[in-house]
Amino acid sequence: MVLETFDFREILSVTLILFSVIDILGSIPIIINLRKKVGHIQSEKATIAAGVLMVLFLLLGKSILNLFGIGVEDFAIAGALIIFALGAEMILGIEIFKPDPDASSTSTSIVPIAFPLIAGAGTLTTILTLKSEYAQVNIGVGIVLNLVVIYIVLKSTNWLERKLGQTGLDVLRRIFGIILLSIAIKIFKSNVFSV
Repeated sequence: MVLETFDFREILSVTLILFSVIDILGSIPIIINLRKKVGHIQSEKATIAAGVLMVLFLLLGKSILNLFGIGVEDFAIAGALIIFALGAEMILGIEIFKPDPDASSTSTSIVPIAFPLIAGAGTLTTILTLKSEYAQVNIGVGIVLNLVVIYIVLKSTNWLERKLGQTGLDVLRRIFGIILLSIAIKIFKSNVFSV
């Protein structure tokens, strides 16, 4: 049965859709900024946590939200507000997500990197939407392929920071801050009137 639904074209489509929604390359300045605050980001734990969230949502997404009486739109709006705060922090140079002196790099790797940066409202609602068009096994493979790319990018942030330099990072941080604000507003607008 699984082999009948396994489709390379579907896997490619799902992988590209999720890659554009997750936008791990666009998150590089945020990840570098967070790493500077806490000293180290555990790439493995962040990737695994994001993967667990995405697979859980693939299998049980609507049921989990319904259990708490939350609609997909409500979830997307909450994620949009967090993304907006991250974008504002990047552009204005203010500190909204203050590092907890007692927090380990594990907790920072999970919040806000695994959620909502990687497996945020946009990603999770996209996974729910993809279920109506693609076979579940193909979505699962697309998720795994994206997790491989995410892990490579998270592991490469030290190297990327050295290559870009401080000026390059500052420019990228502000550009991607504006992009994050725009994404947050788009998610908010498209869901606030649906509630």
